[in-house]
Amino acid sequence: MTPPSELLLELSGVCKHFGGLTALSEVSLNIRRGEIYGLIGPNGAGKTTLFNVITGLYQMDQGTFKFGGNTYVRTKPHQLAQAGIARTFQNIRLFANMSVLENIMVGRHVRTRTGIWGALSRNSSARMEEHTIAERARELLHYVGIQRPTNTLAKNLSYGEQRRLEIARALATDPQMLALDEPAAGMNATETESLKALLQSIRSEGITVLLIEHDVKLIMGLCDRVAVLDYGKKIAEGTPVEVRRNPAVISAYLGVESA
Repeated sequence: MTPPSELLLELSGVCKHFGGLTALSEVSLNIRRGEIYGLIGPNGAGKTTLFNVITGLYQMDQGTFKFGGNTYVRTKPHQLAQAGIARTFQNIRLFANMSVLENIMVGRHVRTRTGIWGALSRNSSARMEEHTIAERARELLHYVGIQRPTNTLAKNLSYGEQRRLEIARALATDPQMLALDEPAAGMNATETESLKALLQSIRSEGITVLLIEHDVKLIMGLCDRVAVLDYGKKIAEGTPVEVRRNPAVISAYLGVESA
């Protein structure tokens, strides 16, 4: 599948400093609508910092940030979520003592219309919206492949299921772009293949996927394009074949050239 050419996320000259440390230096990325885009590099290369800039946890010190044609400056995570960027975390951040259904419903509330009065009074509009949210949550549980009773506590899921629940909660926000931080971390080969199929299905729904991942095999077999960071700078970008053969990438990250 050839992704559309329309740009969804445009970063230009992004810099981020922590005291005297330069975590990102003049990083530019263009992510097209409908593609799966991978971000790789050695530990400490700046991947997570860039990811946190894109999702609003960090504010860039310099550069421009455009999403969906709109420019954003010093934007909070919830504002970017409303704009259409949803994320998961490297370390699972579920509500452990809430049910799987409730976890997804929490994500969906970024799109609710009922105000605080409706929520407190439990009027008919609020009840109807809550019912709609619950139905959508059930659909997403099925979509990501969690075959459990909806009242199952999140802490009682297997590790792979918890990863999928995080993805379902992110999808509940109706994102234009799904940003995933190490989604295959800790997964066995079977779980990783299942994750790959899920991400391909998500892309087929028209959702752009941004992926940070140390599993090079997964990245190279899944992504349309890949960017490589090293010491806070982008050293390569292109198709998986182009990146895999890039001498700078081989030296900094891959170690040996793959056939």
